[in-house]
Order: sequence, then structure tokens, then C-alpha cells
Amino acid sequence: MNRVCAWAIILAIVAIGAGIGMYTISRMHGGFSTRDRPGVIEALIARRARRWAIPARAKNLKNPISATPDMVLHGRNHWADHCASCHANNGSGDTEIGRSLYQPAPDMRQRDTHSLSDGELYAIIRNGVRFTGMPAWGKPEDGDSDSETWMLVLFVRHLPHLTPEEEGAMQKLNPKSAAEREEEQQEEDFLNGKTP
Repeated sequence: MNRVCAWAIILAIVAIGAGIGMYTISRMHGGFSTRDRPGVIEALIARRARRWAIPARAKNLKNPISATPDMVLHGRNHWADHCASCHANNGSGDTEIGRSLYQPAPDMRQRDTHSLSDGELYAIIRNGVRFTGMPAWGKPEDGDSDSETWMLVLFVRHLPHLTPEEEGAMQKLNPKSAAEREEEQQEEDFLNGKTP
């Protein structure tokens, strides 16, 4: 019992020290703004958190969807409509939302993403990652049989090979505000000779 008590005291001291440190840093540097770029340690912790968010069994899950052009196209269209506002059409994460997240949206074309197995990517998309901007998608009752998510995994694998033509086609599928749609319609009307 004395060992348990000693560990509890040590953990309490560490927690209090961390709290004091966080309070001091927030006071000295103007708070915990997401505008600040994460430091090396924070980035390392975020990558670890992403790994911890993945169930151990997910590593061995195999994508049941074949990487045919039609399936990659379906994943690409879904990405443009659902994922590009944070991750960008090309997967760079270079969007207003993606840059503003803390941690910023990762560049999905890089080794950190492509070193994950298909099952790990699937689990991240399905379950999200706590303490990041990555939400959980899909219906929980679909379990490991969510074909939409598996097609997204195919498209994530395709991102490093995305062509400018594909990226241009995706722009038409990106969500738009009512004002953006109205502006596009006015431009279309003008080009077709209709008077405003």
C-alpha cells in the first residue's frame, strides 16, 4: 500500500507541476492560441496521439475495395466534397481551415501518412483523433465494412500522383457557400450572353 501511495503522490506532484507550467506559459505568451506553430515536442506528441488513436487490430485490416480507376474516382469525388475543406484537394492541408487547426492538418502526401497501413488509415477516418480537428466519419454500425471510407483510403494512396486535371475536376465538387454559387451563376449567365 505504501508503494501505491508513493506513486499517487508523485503523480499528483507531476500533475500540479504541469498545471503550473501551463498556466505560466499561457500568461507569458498570451494564452494557448492555435495561431502559434506547434513546437517539436508538441508535433511529436500529436503524431504519437494519432498512433494511439488507432486500434491495434486495425493495422492488419485489408482494403476490400480494389484500386480500380472507378473506385479511386469515387474516393476522389468524396474527398473533394467532404475532406478538401481541411485537407485541400491535393492533400496538402493548405486551406484556411487546415492551417488554422492545432495541430495543422497534415500533408496527406507525405511519408507520415503513407507509412500507415490501409487499416490504420481506415481507422483514423472512421474514428477520428481526439484533441485534433479530425472528426469521426461514417455510421458506427457499419464497422469495418464502410465502402465509402475504404474508397477514401484508395484515394489517399493516390494523392502523391494526383494530376492537375484531376485537381481541377475536384474544384467543381468542393462545397460552396450560397454567395459563391450565386457569383458562379452570374459569371455563367454573363458568358452565355444573359444580361444581369
